[in-house]
This record gives sequence, structure tokens and C-alpha cells, in this order.
Amino acid sequence: MTVTVVLADDQPMVRAGVRMLLSVDPAIQVVGEASDGHEAIAAVERLRPDVIVMDLRMPGTDGAEATRRIVAEQEHTPDALTRVLVLTTFNEDADVYAALRAGASGFLLKHASADVLATAIRRVAEGESWLDPAVVGRVIRALRLPPGPDGAAVAAVLTPREREVLTLVAEGLSNAELCDRLFLSEATVKTHVARVLMKTGSRDRAAAVALAYRSGFVRPPA
Repeated sequence: MTVTVVLADDQPMVRAGVRMLLSVDPAIQVVGEASDGHEAIAAVERLRPDVIVMDLRMPGTDGAEATRRIVAEQEHTPDALTRVLVLTTFNEDADVYAALRAGASGFLLKHASADVLATAIRRVAEGESWLDPAVVGRVIRALRLPPGPDGAAVAAVLTPREREVLTLVAEGLSNAELCDRLFLSEATVKTHVARVLMKTGSRDRAAAVALAYRSGFVRPPA
């Protein structure tokens, strides 16, 4: 399967360079470009790519806001899901957290090699998450909740949809059952589960379930 990609960056030379790097991979096809967040949103609506590679600092509507709006809009169109892979020069905590809170599926720095970029695009397209090794440790430390957090602390780091997913996972639903209950595709469910694990610092579903009950986010049945 070919992964379709849109490139969003305010620098034409950067877009041209990324396009050239990806052109050697027959499984990835760049189908469009955008020079700011507004154009990125329009390109996603028009082209419905599998992945949009998004810069963060662009004039007008920045990458974080564009990501938030793209992700929010797709809550209503789960079968035409475009995932966001942030590709940026800036390795600052505020940028990383803004991108992840907006709903990005991955975060990669521009010094990454062509192979790593292509791998990140494919993984994100498959519904998984990707974090640049340079920021993984900081993100885990920032999002890892202290022992025995209250339910409000758990809820605070999750979007409404992610809270719903965690609740159902804690009830024992499989991915297939989540698809049926939420009327979402399997790829979309995998993306939500991956984000729940990442944001709560849980190594797997079992750890997320334990956290949900220990914190009181989910109450055990009477």
C-alpha cells in the first residue's frame, strides 16, 4: 500500500528537500504541499492524505493549531483519517508538548535521516505513535503521573475521546470491541490507545488499566 503524504512547511526549500528524500521510497507518495497552517488544513480536507508532515512554527495559523483543528475535525470523519507527524527544528519542551496535546501522532526533529523519516511516516500511517529519541525521555518524565494520582489528574492529560477509550479499555474491551462500540476503524482505535499509553506513561494496556482503577478514574463495578 502506498502512503500518501502532504508536506506543510513555510520554507519552500525545506519542502523540496523532504520531497526529494521521500521520492526514493516507492511506498510513499507526496501528493501536496502547504506553506502555513491554514493551507495545511485545506490540503487535508481536499486531498485526505494518510499523513501530513507538519512544521510547527509557521506564519498565521501555526502547526500546533492546525494539528488541533485537523484532529478535531476528524472526530466526525473517522474513516478518512489523516495522522499528523510533526517535523521541526525546535527541540523545546513547549513545542513538543503543544504538538502532542494538539493530537499529533508523532514528533520528529529535522536532523533525522531519510530512512528514519520514512519509517516514522509509515508507522504513523499504520496508527502507531513515533517520538524522536531526543525527546522521548523528557516526554515520559513530563507525562508520567505520580504514584496513585487522582482521577482528575489522569483526565487532565487526555482528550475526551482518549478518556472514553481508557474507560472502555478498563472495562476489558478489545480493539475490535472498541471499533464496534465507538463506530471507529481499527486504525483509529489503535491510534487512540497508543496515545493513551504514551500520555499516561503506561508501558502497555494492562498498566493503563491498573492506573485507571488505582487513580479512581474508573470505579470498579459494585
